[in-house]
Amino acid sequence: MALIRRAAGISLWLIASVAPGEYATAQEQEPTTEERLAALEREVEELRAQVDSSGTVDAAEIQRQLDAISREIETLKLGQDVVVTVGERGRFGMGPAASKVYRVQQGASLGGYGEMLYENFASQRQDGTPADQADQLDFLRAVVYLGYKFNDQILFNSEIEYEHASTAGAGSVSIEFAYLDFFISTGLGVRAGLILLPMGFINEQHEPNTFLGTTRPESERRIIPTTWRENGAGIFGQAGPLEFRAFVVNGLDAVAGGSSGATGFTARGLRGGRQRGSKAVAEDMAVVARLDYVNVRGLMAGTSVYIGNSGQGTAPPANPTAPIGALTTIWEARVQYRAHGFDLRALGTLAWVDDVRALNFAQGFTGDESIGERMYGGYVQVGYDVLRRARTRNRLLPYLRLERIDTQARVPAGFQSNPTNDEAIVTVGAQWLPIQQVVVKADYQFRSDKADQGVNQFNIALGYVF
Repeated sequence: MALIRRAAGISLWLIASVAPGEYATAQEQEPTTEERLAALEREVEELRAQVDSSGTVDAAEIQRQLDAISREIETLKLGQDVVVTVGERGRFGMGPAASKVYRVQQGASLGGYGEMLYENFASQRQDGTPADQADQLDFLRAVVYLGYKFNDQILFNSEIEYEHASTAGAGSVSIEFAYLDFFISTGLGVRAGLILLPMGFINEQHEPNTFLGTTRPESERRIIPTTWRENGAGIFGQAGPLEFRAFVVNGLDAVAGGSSGATGFTARGLRGGRQRGSKAVAEDMAVVARLDYVNVRGLMAGTSVYIGNSGQGTAPPANPTAPIGALTTIWEARVQYRAHGFDLRALGTLAWVDDVRALNFAQGFTGDESIGERMYGGYVQVGYDVLRRARTRNRLLPYLRLERIDTQARVPAGFQSNPTNDEAIVTVGAQWLPIQQVVVKADYQFRSDKADQGVNQFNIALGYVF
């Protein structure tokens, strides 16, 4: 009973902590939000330690109350609107700002984010030859989230993305996702529409405040082809510390030339196979499933797999009655720890593609242009908020990311791998958040490959979310 009384006390303090500031006099020294959160998290850790050592019925009740308190801590971090912290995960697979519709009582929600990137390339390649790459300053994207909550059982969520500033130039406008959620219960729902595939860290949660680095990891661009969305339907939900999502979607288009405008697989990876919901060829379907273990202490670990044919009915001229299967399998596993100022991530991914010889002939690839029969990539990342104990709302996280990727780890007999596709990337930088919704990042990337053609680059990125 003592544990229950203590948990109740924490709940009352939490309610008082989020009460409007006008109840405090000017003379009172109110603790900051960060101090309140730190104290609450310490109390939670102490209670959990007692729960772990207790075998009583009360322990189960305390565990339930602790989970509720943890959710309230998340609400305190987010506030009435979206206030993105480095450690926020969002809801039901979506990023913090993309999750706004889940937090409204009923009606419309509006959010968004944007990114600008400056890239300064080294003048020489690894081997000392001229790089001949022009420096670039690009407003990468401006995104608007529009959602509508019809009632507690049905809601709509969408993302409209403007890329590269102008459709009159190199830019475009796309629907990044647009889906309906139907809640069967608080822990289970059905999702249908244009869906972000639940793979890796970045594909579902790519708002600039949610990941370290001015650019997204190459493993999550070319093997997990972020941003990856397809038309489909499936289930999502959570049961205790486990979160899951599983969908049936139209498959990738490995060959190109179909109605979606997909450019097909290449020696550089699977990215060109995305159909992006636009008149997607659906001769071949695919399944994707994800499972995560989420610990309120800041630990998350999970895995996902994608399996489906990618030939989309294309048949070789020599045998028009035998369509290319091109079975494509992508697997990834990841672990993340975000607590006490640390931002730690590790991810590994593998991909296998069948019938690559037939795909090469269909695309006209020869020599070292071959699509990879096997691909792999992965990275480890370490960041730490050096201002964590300072009396400031600023956050400053130096970070280091080590990445390796090879999109031609194996090719069919008669073809060769291009050594430029076997790459190592070391990224060193820092991320500053003057407020939790605005981020400035700067890093230097040491890029090398087996052909000594790598070009180092210095990057500066500006991001916002609301």
